[in-house]
Amino acid sequence: MQRRQFLYGLGFLGSASLGVTSFSSNVNAADVRPAATFTLPPLPYAFNALEPFIDRRTMEIHHDRHHAAYVKNLNDAIAKYPQLQGRPIEYLLQNLESIPTEIRTTVRNNGGGHANHSMFWQMMAPKAGGEPKGELAKDIIKTFGSFAAFQAAFNEAGVKRFGSGWVWLSREKSGKLKIASFPNQDSPIMVGEYPLLGNDVWEHAYYLTYQNKRPEYLKAWWNVVNWTEVEKRYQAKG
Repeated sequence: MQRRQFLYGLGFLGSASLGVTSFSSNVNAADVRPAATFTLPPLPYAFNALEPFIDRRTMEIHHDRHHAAYVKNLNDAIAKYPQLQGRPIEYLLQNLESIPTEIRTTVRNNGGGHANHSMFWQMMAPKAGGEPKGELAKDIIKTFGSFAAFQAAFNEAGVKRFGSGWVWLSREKSGKLKIASFPNQDSPIMVGEYPLLGNDVWEHAYYLTYQNKRPEYLKAWWNVVNWTEVEKRYQAKG
C-alpha cells in the first residue's frame, strides 16, 4: 500500500514524507530537516463518553497525563538529534537499532506509548461494541473459528500479560491475523506487523473502576470497541 495510506491506518499522519537516511552523528547542514514535534491528539469524544465501561476520571488521567507525558518525553529525546526530527513515529519504532543508544530506550517507550495511544483512542467509541461486519468479520471467523473464540483468545492473552503491556490483533506480513501481547509500550509495529486492534492492559487504563480485576476490564472493554475504525484499518491493507 502507499505510504500515506499506511500512516492513515495508524490513525494519524506524521510530518512530511521523508526518505530514509542513516543516523550519523555527523550531520551536514544540508541534511538537517525542519524541526518537527509530535503532538497530543485530542480525544474524538468526551471524557465520559465511554461510561459506564471506562470512567471519566480514568480517561482524563490516561489521555491528559499519561499520553501527554509520552509526547513530551519523546520530543525532549529527539530535540538534540535533527536527523530524527520530522520522522514519522512508525519509522522511529521500526528502526530502533539505528536510534542513538543514549535515547533509544526513551524513544522506544515513549514513542511506543504515543503511537499506541493515538490508535487506542480511535479504536473506541461511545455506543459501539457488538461484533465486526464485512471482510474483517469473515477473516476472524476463518482464522479463529468464531468471533466468540477470537474474543476468548484475545482476553486470555491480555490476562496472561504479566505486568504492564498491550494485547493486539495484528496482521502478519503473510496477511494472516494474529493475537499477541507485548510488554510495556511495544507493539506489532516494532516487528513489522500491522496492528488492527489493541487494548491497553496497563493498570492506569482500568484501575479506578476495576482495581486488580483485569479480566473484568477486558470483558467490559468489548462494549466500546469501534469496529467501524478497525474495519477501516483492515481495509487499508497495511
